[in-house]
Amino acid sequence: MPRARLYTRTGDAGETGLVDGSRVRKSSPRVDAYGSVDELNAAIGVVLSEEPGEELAATLRRVQGELFVVGARLAAPAAREAAGARAMRLPELPADAVARLEREIDRLEEGLEPLDRFILPGGGRAGALLHLARTVCRRAERAVVRLAEAEPVEPEIGRYLNRLSDYLFVAARAANRREGRAEIGWSAGEAGGRSS
Repeated sequence: MPRARLYTRTGDAGETGLVDGSRVRKSSPRVDAYGSVDELNAAIGVVLSEEPGEELAATLRRVQGELFVVGARLAAPAAREAAGARAMRLPELPADAVARLEREIDRLEEGLEPLDRFILPGGGRAGALLHLARTVCRRAERAVVRLAEAEPVEPEIGRYLNRLSDYLFVAARAANRREGRAEIGWSAGEAGGRSS
C-alpha cells in the first residue's frame, strides 16, 4: 500500500478544514485561536529542551497534552458539533485542570521572594523562554476572547489559558531561582533595572 503524503494541497487557496469537516478561511478567528494555542505548545516544547528541572518539566509535559485538547476543542465549532454534523468524540480538559495549575502556582510561590515591583523578562535560558511562552499564552488567550465575541467558546478554555499564563510567569521565576539568576526589577522612571 502506498504511503500517504503529508501534503494535501487542499489549503493552497487559503482555506483549512475543521474537525467537523467544514472549511474556513485560514484568517478566521477560530483558526487564529487554535493556531496560537499550537504555537504556545511549541514554545513550551522549546522550554522543555532546556531541561528546566524535573518538577517544572512534569507540569509542562502535562500542559502540552492539555493544550492539544484545547486546540482540538477550538477546532470544532460548537454549533455544528451539537447538530451532529460529524460524529466525533472530542477529548475533554480534566475537570481539575485549572485547579491543578493554581496548586502549582501556590507551591512555586512558596519558594520565591514576594514581588514589590515589575520584573523584566529574562534570566537564564529556561527562565527567559518561559517568559516568552507566557506572552504567547496571553496572545492565545486574546485570540480566544476575540473568537468568543463571534462564536460560542467553552468558558473553561479562557480560564485555563488565563491561569496557564500565571503559571508560566511563576515558573519563569522559579527556573531563574534554580539557576541562581537574579531578577531585574523595573519601576517607572528607571531607564534600566535593578537586580533583586
